[in-house]
Amino acid sequence: MKRGIFLFFCLTLMIASTESFAQLSKKEKKEWKKKAKEFKKNPASLKQLTEDKQVADNTVTTQTTTISQLNSTISQKDAKIAQLEDELAQLRSQLASAKAELEQLKAAPVNSMDFSKGVVFKVQIGAFKNKNLAKYFDNNPNFGGEARDKEPQKLTIGIFRDYWEADTFKKYMREMGVKDAWIVPYRDGQRVEIKDVLEGVVGDKPTESAN
Repeated sequence: MKRGIFLFFCLTLMIASTESFAQLSKKEKKEWKKKAKEFKKNPASLKQLTEDKQVADNTVTTQTTTISQLNSTISQKDAKIAQLEDELAQLRSQLASAKAELEQLKAAPVNSMDFSKGVVFKVQIGAFKNKNLAKYFDNNPNFGGEARDKEPQKLTIGIFRDYWEADTFKKYMREMGVKDAWIVPYRDGQRVEIKDVLEGVVGDKPTESAN
């Protein structure tokens, strides 16, 4: 039995290491022959060596599988990173486009027909207690007024960005018999005092009374 194990080990070594064994020097061959004799005398050591080799081979196989799995995971993560970088580039492009559109909107001229923002001037033609024309206020931007509980209803005609155009229209109204016509200013849709908006909009023209 011992002889059979020894022959099997020698045969295995010869098959697996024929090329490398042929390259051994005489001294190395002598040393390995000595080891072979030792294994012949102690088959338990040969058995332990064989088992250790099998464990090592199994470990190598397991680690090779693990490395293969890790490489696959890395490849998947690299693909995901590439996808995210592509999406990030698209988002940056969209952001740049949005910023460009915003700059264009900022540079675009203000719609002269939108009187809800900024300072505008209207000509008030009177305040009436017994006349209710509020239903017309929202239908015509050139006709409006203020209706408050227990107060006379104030009516205005015309809406102007330029104070002097409003002033000219006020004079026309007075010439047509509306003696109480006078200019009322609004800022962002809220009525304000005339003194709060005249500076910077009147210019160098002679100033007249707002009444």
